[in-house]
Amino acid sequence: MSDLKHKILDMVKDDLAEIEIALEQNLKPHLDLVSKIAGHILFSGGKRLRPLLMVLSARICGYDGNYDKTFSTIFEYLHAATLLHDDLVDEATLRRGKPAAHIVWDNPSAVLVGDFLLARALSIAAVTEQPDIIKVVAQITENMSEGELHQLMRKGSLDLTEAEYMEIIRRKTAVLFEGACRVSALIAHTTEEKKSALSAYGFNLGIAFQMADDLLDYTTDTQAIGKAVGADLREGKLTLPVIYSLQKAHADDRRLMEKIIKNTNFSVHDFETLIELLHRYGGIAYTQKMAADYIQRAKGALSVFEDSTTKEIFLMVADYTLERKS
Repeated sequence: MSDLKHKILDMVKDDLAEIEIALEQNLKPHLDLVSKIAGHILFSGGKRLRPLLMVLSARICGYDGNYDKTFSTIFEYLHAATLLHDDLVDEATLRRGKPAAHIVWDNPSAVLVGDFLLARALSIAAVTEQPDIIKVVAQITENMSEGELHQLMRKGSLDLTEAEYMEIIRRKTAVLFEGACRVSALIAHTTEEKKSALSAYGFNLGIAFQMADDLLDYTTDTQAIGKAVGADLREGKLTLPVIYSLQKAHADDRRLMEKIIKNTNFSVHDFETLIELLHRYGGIAYTQKMAADYIQRAKGALSVFEDSTTKEIFLMVADYTLERKS
């Protein structure tokens, strides 16, 4: 564990413990099977970053109510639902180093529990009786679904553009981070300036987080990331390192890259060759720089807030996004 990660976890350990309790207490299914499948994905080592962002955002806005931990579960339930559905769409076998839920149970059960988690998130939002908050949560759900569908439509497409990639990760990832931060400002009834600042922080952090996540497929090992190395490529997902390198590659190298990408059963040697080409044509470095730029935007958005321990945690979370290995 890095020093930065250790420091962050030490500073938020009480919040994380309360979030963990809230996740279990607010699940409330009527069937034991729902609890088992939801628990398989919810309590298998997730970072709790999204609910933590919600709690921290509420705090930095001066929220003094008692609903922040309960409300934070919305963003973990939404995230878990997308993981259940994504693993089915992608035919993935591993999630967080464990067999995916549909492997342990079956496809219909995994789909329906994902649906339950989406509905549960909206039910918790409805308790606030604030239409603006319910609207944010509903729009997150719509965006994530469309982002996943867009990615599915372009699965394996070698002509996927950087603009399309950015739109996909905006919908699939950034809107959830943005929403987690924005609803806290709404709950706290803070100023428009602070609402905009937290939204910008969450959005830019989410974009950088997804780029960093996409890099892990080409820079780390299975044990570290909890899924098979090269999984994105085998699932037909072209991410920024590949998109950029394909655009820059000379004709012969591009043909070689396309050959490797098209073969979903590529060998370890082929994958190592591809990684070498991603470095040669700057795809890895370009993605790292893009992620760093978005992190700077995220940190800059916090300038409207006075210095505090909470703001320090926000800044550290942003920095850690770029150095994480899992």
